[in-house]
Amino acid sequence: MYTGLVHAHSGLRWVVLILLTAAVVVAVGKWQGRSGYTDSNRKLYLFTMIAVHTQLVIGLILYVISPKVNFSMIGDKLYRFYTVEHTIGMLIAIVLVTVGYSLSKRATDAVKKQRLVGIFYGIGLLLILASIPWPFRDLGAG
Repeated sequence: MYTGLVHAHSGLRWVVLILLTAAVVVAVGKWQGRSGYTDSNRKLYLFTMIAVHTQLVIGLILYVISPKVNFSMIGDKLYRFYTVEHTIGMLIAIVLVTVGYSLSKRATDAVKKQRLVGIFYGIGLLLILASIPWPFRDLGAG
């Protein structure tokens, strides 16, 4: 079960990154172009948030069962990353995506909706990119 969840979490990462990148590009483009907020934009932003939250659920399950999460070995680079850095960075990013979506849903001005999504999703994307255990970071992921 653990291996399957790790592969699902790792594979869904690409879906989240693609959706977040697309959402940020669309939101910033519409914000700068002063275009309206369309139904297709809303669906893209919603699917992005759903993918991010699905990734969160899988990640929380892995956090509980993973041997890489070990509070007694917090001094080791690998355990510190998975126990603290990865978890905190991703949680903050998911909160930002959720807040951005919620605020844009409540905004009345179409340009403000795009700006909120562009800023919050963009910062969330940067945090996610910084918190992923990329192979070049030598953290036991490949």
